Amino acid sequence: MAMSHKTLEQIRTYLAAAGIEFSEVEHEPTRTSEESAAARGEDLKVGAKALLLQTGDSFRLFVLPADRKLDSGAIRRHLGVRKTRFASVDELQEMTGLVPGSVPPFGEPILPFELYADESLGRETDKLAFNAGSLRHSIIMAFSDWEALARPKRFRFAKS
Repeated sequence: MAMSHKTLEQIRTYLAAAGIEFSEVEHEPTRTSEESAAARGEDLKVGAKALLLQTGDSFRLFVLPADRKLDSGAIRRHLGVRKTRFASVDELQEMTGLVPGSVPPFGEPILPFELYADESLGRETDKLAFNAGSLRHSIIMAFSDWEALARPKRFRFAKS
């Protein structure tokens, strides 16, 4: 089983075991947040971008609304690190088995990373949509359910 399908199955199992309602949308492969939102029939602000960054010596996962941009300076200040950078395509593949655009907004037990969510995530809508380990599969669920299950650390690191 390909790693991306393994991740999708893990997410389905994790959500079902927690008794969380969700819908799944299969669509053409999407590479951008805008394409994903259009394929799902959802507003861009419902989407969640999950970005794997190296912060200092470790990799961490940062989730922000799809209609916002990352403020790496805010991350450096908050975590007290001098440098941040996106994981390379090869690093992402090696650590997760996933390709850019398919990373779901989950740390443990789905992905082995500390999880952070921007303070603005879930403020405008209680719905969250994301590519679920695949460029062809999205999950849509209640933001409050995601937050309760994923338990991200929250601070402001997104800008309009």
